[in-house]
Amino acid sequence: VESRGNRTIGEVASSLGVAEALLHSWKSRMTVERGSNDRGETMEQEVRRLRRELAEVKKDRDIVVKSIAVFVKERK
Repeated sequence: VESRGNRTIGEVASSLGVAEALLHSWKSRMTVERGSNDRGETMEQEVRRLRRELAEVKKDRDIVVKSIAVFVKERK
């Protein structure tokens, strides 16, 4: 069962002659087996995305820390 397309799960379930809940179960199992998340990313793609986000957050944190240091020096 392909997870892309314009049909609802109910429509696909009906065309296959299975219960909608069963199709949801199959979809969940397939997602786990493929190692993809809710965004459809594989684990490798998710790791790359999260590493980029982490680098950006660290950069933002460093800017805040440096700004605080400047303000503390100015107050002395």
